[in-house]
Amino acid sequence: LLNRRHGVQGWMIVQWRARQNMYHYLERLRRNWFLCGIVLVIAAAKAAPYLGVSGGPIRPEYSVKYVAVFVIFLNSGLSIKSEQFAEAFFQLEVHAFVQLFTLGFIPLFVYCLVHALQPYGVNPDLLTGLQIVSCMPPPVSSAVILTKAVGGNEAVAIFNSAFGSFLGIVVTPILLLMVVGVSSAVPLSKIFFQLTSTVVVPILIGNFIRRNFKEELEKRKIDYSSIGQCILLLIIYSTFCDTFSKSDINLDTTSLLQIAAIVILMQLSLLALSFTVTTNENFGISSSYQPKDVVAIIFCATHKSLTLGIPMMKIIYHGDPSLPLLSIPLLFYHPTQILLGGLLVPKVRTWMLKAEGASTENV
Repeated sequence: LLNRRHGVQGWMIVQWRARQNMYHYLERLRRNWFLCGIVLVIAAAKAAPYLGVSGGPIRPEYSVKYVAVFVIFLNSGLSIKSEQFAEAFFQLEVHAFVQLFTLGFIPLFVYCLVHALQPYGVNPDLLTGLQIVSCMPPPVSSAVILTKAVGGNEAVAIFNSAFGSFLGIVVTPILLLMVVGVSSAVPLSKIFFQLTSTVVVPILIGNFIRRNFKEELEKRKIDYSSIGQCILLLIIYSTFCDTFSKSDINLDTTSLLQIAAIVILMQLSLLALSFTVTTNENFGISSSYQPKDVVAIIFCATHKSLTLGIPMMKIIYHGDPSLPLLSIPLLFYHPTQILLGGLLVPKVRTWMLKAEGASTENV
């Protein structure tokens, strides 16, 4: 009888420990739901890319390009105070660093990288495409969503994404002429209208609603960060559907692996460099950047726009049979920057909270 009692108690302990382990893993999944979501949407895109491809059932050329981006910046307008926008506007050192890094340093860095890789037999069209990517401005959405997901300075991210996109309308064609030796006429009015309607207008609407219904919004305790992350999952899904559906690209596996490795290593290098320069006091500029500013900087300064890039490439290389090959680096770069950013969100958030705690203690 005693042995039987001990056996029952032992079994109950085993069951209790199993339940505790299960709760522990479920809690870890709950905390890392965004990373799990990234894996699931990429798997879904691989299984059935036709669902999320341009022209497919969910019509990402409208639902993502316009509606999702509109909701992203409406969400930002609802969550950010007017004073934060005003304060971010005058952070001139941050803006100067982001724009000089993305439209100055990166084209120069890639120009040197391409010339260093030429003797190693990398496809020349892919290298030219890589140079074209380097001349693109920051995108209007992904950097903002990632900054918000971390808890960084969202107002700074919005300003630099929007300002960089407007600036790119003029600067990118000049850079392409200097770096690649081609020029193009950019549809200024169309791009200006698109940026205004999908970025500026929703921010103003959201900010208007926040000012007039502030108490009601605070009572509801809306999780703006989770909303942004869900929209980012939709963008990742649509992007990878487009990537997996490309069947008209005639390129050997070795070249694909080469450009994928180059893009990943390049992005990791740029992220590490922007982070090091803005946090290391040896460079003499880190003292003016708060941890939240650094978060916005590393995403805004290293991301490149697919929205402006693909249309511009179609204008420049219209009728050129090498256009599919030239597009590959940008098609790799875009999902890679979103995927790497999503994977880095927990680590960057941990660093930011720790850095803020250290700065508070010093004060």
